[in-house]
This record gives sequence, structure tokens and C-alpha cells, in this order.
Amino acid sequence: MSAAVSTEVGTELPALSVRLKRDDLVRYAGASLDFNPIHWNERTAREVGLPDVIAHGMLTMAVASRIVAEWIGDPGAIVEYGCRFGRPVVVPDDGEGALVEVTAKVTKAFDDGTVKVNINAAFDGKSVLTGAFARVRVS
Repeated sequence: MSAAVSTEVGTELPALSVRLKRDDLVRYAGASLDFNPIHWNERTAREVGLPDVIAHGMLTMAVASRIVAEWIGDPGAIVEYGCRFGRPVVVPDDGEGALVEVTAKVTKAFDDGTVKVNINAAFDGKSVLTGAFARVRVS
């Protein structure tokens, strides 16, 4: 943990913006072995009622966790992380992709030296993860 990191309840973490492009989806599919065509084939995505190709939910979740890992300075300090997937991140094939904007705030301190951080990840102004939180070891 960095000496400059405040872990007091109410602390807002520095915001994080991550742009996801189609090539990110391809790399993630290869790493996760999730080759579902809704993540790379526009026709298939539209056939199942999606507006376009969407990012993998677990990729979105991983992107959102970066706000905590970068703030605390040690990804291993995250002892618990959870969320529900609220809505998809649509990734157009336009060279710009989709911008995911992440904010977070310390909401609770526990006696065991951990804190709870509530996380919000938004795309197109709407939250994409529901109830996202991380429990972080700070001592």
C-alpha cells in the first residue's frame, strides 16, 4: 500500500476511464477461451437482440477492479470482489470502441484491517455492474 493512500470511510478513489475496442475482445476471448460469437460477430449479436457486439462481462468486471488495484498499489490486497452484471458494454467496430468509466468510494472499515470499496462502472452514462464492491486489506 502506498503511504499516500487514504483508506478512511468516504474516501473517493481516483476515477478511471478505460476504452475497450474489438481487438481487446479478441485478446480476452483467447485468454479466457470464451469464443461466444456475441463478443465478435455483429450478425450473431443482433440475431439474439443485442445492438452490436458486446464486451465479455468478466472483462468488464476485470476492468472495473483496476480502480482498486491501482489505488491500493497491490492487486493481492483485494481479498474479495463481487458484482452482478447489469447491462452490456456495446463495443462498436469504429476504431474508438466503448468507454467504460469507473468510480469508487470507501464505504466501510472492518476490525480485521480491511475496508469495503463500492465500485461503479458506467458505459454510455449507465451503470453496467450492479452491487460491485471490493474488500481490501489495508493493514
